[in-house]
Amino acid sequence: MQIQWYPGHMHKAKKQIAATLPKVDLIIEILDARIPFSSENPMLTSLRADKPCIKVLNKSDLADPAVTRRWQIYLEQESGVKALALSSAEPEKMRRLPNLCNKMVAAKRTSVKDIQVMIMGIPNVGKSTLINTLAGKTIAQTGNEPAVTKTQQRIALPNGITLHDTPGLLWPNLENKNSGYRLAAIGSIRDTALDHADVAFSAAAYLLQAYPEKLRTRYTLDKLPQTELELLEIVGSKRGCLRAGGQVDLDKVSKLLLNELRGGALGRVSMETPEMMERELVELALIRKRKADAKKKKKKRRRNAS
Repeated sequence: MQIQWYPGHMHKAKKQIAATLPKVDLIIEILDARIPFSSENPMLTSLRADKPCIKVLNKSDLADPAVTRRWQIYLEQESGVKALALSSAEPEKMRRLPNLCNKMVAAKRTSVKDIQVMIMGIPNVGKSTLINTLAGKTIAQTGNEPAVTKTQQRIALPNGITLHDTPGLLWPNLENKNSGYRLAAIGSIRDTALDHADVAFSAAAYLLQAYPEKLRTRYTLDKLPQTELELLEIVGSKRGCLRAGGQVDLDKVSKLLLNELRGGALGRVSMETPEMMERELVELALIRKRKADAKKKKKKRRRNAS
């Protein structure tokens, strides 16, 4: 699956970030706690290089706490990285972030100038809400739709920190189709980018495997469905998502399931684990190798033909 969702302002933002990074002491990368791997932009990792980094697992109140703890341990295996689970439901924890920034760069400070901190994240990950909490006032525009922030801005925090805000960046092509579906499931890709039913089928299949009891409780199921289609049909019948003649409207029930997943109505759910990520990275490496081999063969045939 290739999701093409790379507005012009994002290309410009990437260039601006690359130009600003040499002046930055530390980076805060905001991830969605439900999908830390899929919400991490690999371009940001390459741009960051060896600068200290705080990975904020945001919206942790919506994620499975046990899985979030596993992600924190996994992410902190990388040198110079600290992983924090935060949520707008606990603003007092968010306000401790500047103290951690000061501690992480204390050894490198050579002057009394403000610490330069860049904050990054994909669209709709809660970056603007975090900025407003740290600043103690509304500075960054917030919204439930992706791509609200479109330009860089500098924000002076009261802790000797200058915060460089950046637009939400999503990478040009999502090679891992699973990541694409998970991003769409939690609302980080606009609903117009993929078919609702396709996204809901992917989410339903995972939920049946990982959180069957949450589905049973939420939708008062006497027994668990065997397939994602069966689940959507049962939920559609129960919730009145029907067309004329009593047929389940798959588009309508798909939107319902996704909205309840995004809003936390199913309970605290994580859509991926570190183990899943490792397996998918292996699969992705094999896909890339096959593509590269096919490209080489095509070039060779062209040379032989000429």
